[in-house]
Amino acid sequence: MTDKQYNKGDLKLELSDYFFSREDFRLYENKEFGYLETRPQPDDLSFYYESEEYISHTDATKSRIEKLYAFVKNFNIRYKFAKLKNVQPGKKLLDYGCGTGDFLVFAQNQKLKVFGFEPNGFAFNIAQKKLNNSHVFNQPNEVFDQQYDVITLWHVLEHIPDLLAFVEELKTLLKPEGKIYIAVPNHLSFDAKFYRNYWAAYDVPRHLWHFSPESVHKLFNSFGMKIEKQFPLWFDSYYVSILSEKYKKTKWGFLRAFFIASWSNLSGIFTGNYSSIIYQISKNEN
Repeated sequence: MTDKQYNKGDLKLELSDYFFSREDFRLYENKEFGYLETRPQPDDLSFYYESEEYISHTDATKSRIEKLYAFVKNFNIRYKFAKLKNVQPGKKLLDYGCGTGDFLVFAQNQKLKVFGFEPNGFAFNIAQKKLNNSHVFNQPNEVFDQQYDVITLWHVLEHIPDLLAFVEELKTLLKPEGKIYIAVPNHLSFDAKFYRNYWAAYDVPRHLWHFSPESVHKLFNSFGMKIEKQFPLWFDSYYVSILSEKYKKTKWGFLRAFFIASWSNLSGIFTGNYSSIIYQISKNEN
């Protein structure tokens, strides 16, 4: 592993990869933008995704967690699409990090021209089959040669190794009047503060960056873009809290997870710090 020196500030948290490797990591605050950085950053991140239990890369519905994830995913697909602005039939949509392709299938059924990128080979193969091998790619250059009306990244930005270069690239992919929709966990939410180093949405080292609303604003503003709207992802707090209780090995943790998640959503109404947030982003042409 390497411990790359970005704008590393104060050490904020020490934690472990409870999902897969059991290795220890640290979170430092970025001095310029305020998000947290996972350190050390693995040289080969693909190793940390090599688990059949990594749910976003499968369609499995065997365990209780997998069934819950499938239910939440189906609800969230419709919820996310309802937030997209000006997506008339025929518009071009890129889902970057499309996983197994379910959001693309839904968007295609709404008569959009859909394109997807997914680097994980297993998830990529599933997505291709669902979309009849149409416009789903696993090489970035295959989607970076055109512009899009809508670009979506559903829990993807936190996985991108070269964050600043990627955000700059995103801007070039967006048409002048287009919109970017990014969903990321919020480490200032109530459930994050309650579970601390056991908070499942830290998901180190697969999650390299850990955002707050202010840090997202600072990051995209620095590239001449602006956050127009924010939307909560209501069910994420429940899924994350259940996983967090699993990592803590708490007796009757499922019940406590329901209470913590509900309180997190309630407090988010007043503070804006939901467990996960969708950001609607546009180019700032002014």
